[in-house]
Amino acid sequence: MRLEFRALVACAPLVLALSGCTLVDEWRHRPPPPPPPPPSAARVDLELLSRLPTDAPARQAAELAQARHAADAAPTATHRLRYALLLATPGHAGADPVAAQRQLSEILASPDTLTAEERMLATIELGQVERQLTLLATNRRLRERTTAQTQATAVDARRRLIAEQAENAKLRKALADAQAKIDAVTHIERSIGERASGGSPPR
Repeated sequence: MRLEFRALVACAPLVLALSGCTLVDEWRHRPPPPPPPPPSAARVDLELLSRLPTDAPARQAAELAQARHAADAAPTATHRLRYALLLATPGHAGADPVAAQRQLSEILASPDTLTAEERMLATIELGQVERQLTLLATNRRLRERTTAQTQATAVDARRRLIAEQAENAKLRKALADAQAKIDAVTHIERSIGERASGGSPPR
């Protein structure tokens, strides 16, 4: 019994060494981990939208043109969504919320063609575009109302000015007539005074 225990103790380092070699060999020949999956289309769209407003105008125009070309050449839901999202993003010359609203509504009319992330992104963006259009319409109405009020005020001020000018003209004419009468009376009085004093009649 004691001999068997000694044999086991003596063999233990050998067993451990062999096990270690096996583990090292497996570690050396283990296949590399698979590469991470590519980012989803929705994540790519979000990254593009986050940097678009700060890009140079030429880069903004290039991104929009590329997205439009892709949507025209291969009108998949993903390509159309990316183009619609660029149209909906404010801060660049090509932004068009009206066109973005129309395209997002059309895309969401066939939700089965989108991934869950794309559907969520399109829904959120459509809500933002609709709120933006509501604000733009409100601002336009306020500007039109202000312009109409300004024009009405200007017309009223011009009407008052014309009336005041006419009144001033009447007053000036009345003043001139009164001055002429005063001058005539003064002339007559002077003539009478001169005759009374025996002076020569005025010529």
